[in-house]
Amino acid sequence: MKTLLKEARELKNLKTREVAQLLGIDQALISKFESGSRKPTKDQVSKLATLLEIDFETIMVSWLKEKIIHEIGQGEFALKALRAAEEELKLNISPSNNKVSTVLQQLLNEIDIFKAKLNTFSTTETSVIAQALEIEYTHASNWMEGNSLSLAETDLVINEGQTISGKSMREHLEAINHQEAIEFIKNRVKNNASFGEQEIISLHTIILRGILPKEAGHYRSVAITIKDRSFSPCDPIAISQEIETLFNWYEQNKNNIHPIILATTLKERIITIHPFINGNGKVSRLIMNGVLLQHGYLIANIKADNEDRILYYQTLKAAITKEKKDDFTLFIAQIEKKSLERYIKTVSQ
Repeated sequence: MKTLLKEARELKNLKTREVAQLLGIDQALISKFESGSRKPTKDQVSKLATLLEIDFETIMVSWLKEKIIHEIGQGEFALKALRAAEEELKLNISPSNNKVSTVLQQLLNEIDIFKAKLNTFSTTETSVIAQALEIEYTHASNWMEGNSLSLAETDLVINEGQTISGKSMREHLEAINHQEAIEFIKNRVKNNASFGEQEIISLHTIILRGILPKEAGHYRSVAITIKDRSFSPCDPIAISQEIETLFNWYEQNKNNIHPIILATTLKERIITIHPFINGNGKVSRLIMNGVLLQHGYLIANIKADNEDRILYYQTLKAAITKEKKDDFTLFIAQIEKKSLERYIKTVSQ
């Protein structure tokens, strides 16, 4: 920042004495700012930017960068602390903390009306439909990742223990494991237990059991490329810290933010962190649906068709890149509304 200040002053043909007089700041301080031996306050930075016609964002970023480095130094944990702080800052500026758009708010209101009606039905009335919804969810979630079992075949594998001719052992295990993962999140909800890092690891272990045993339940440490996104090599300890920060945010906000926004934010952030080599999509969807179930909503089941799959990936990518943060939440909210409408209509028949 010292070079930025000095070059801007010289460009305006001002002496340090003149800058000091114009801003009411001691001349010795101006010289120290330019030599780097003293840091200006935020107010002084603002005044200097205005007088010297320096882009405010440029000078503020430079000032904050130097302030952070000065505070944390170059100790053993400095970089890890920066990564943890970055994740927390990302969460603090997420759409869940901003004003909800009118369209989304209206949709959430409609969903909550349906949810209130859902609560009037008994468990006995809804249990069979809930089981069918879970099979559909397992089929659709696996289909999105390339599993070729049909819905009927998925049902036979899970409920009848049948082996489907022409289908791989992996595809059978994906169906069985995913259904077990649903039972895992349902038990967490039933026991009023929260979701956190251990639940992510447990779900990943279940999902990849017998499929990729060396990866199951282990954070990645290698670089990977998924579609058009690259993820650099990462220290599993750093990933653990990011996940911990994420769920600390969740605990602080779970009673303050609408559950659908809460659930979709968790989903998007897990995908952004990308803690595992494989299985991130399934695990993050399970966590998202676990939060929805925890708050009395239904599983938001993205249908096994190309149109929904394309919309899912498009809106999720837009959320991750911050192009359109609301679109993914709107997409999931619309799916939740359709699920509730269908569920209530079926029970009422």
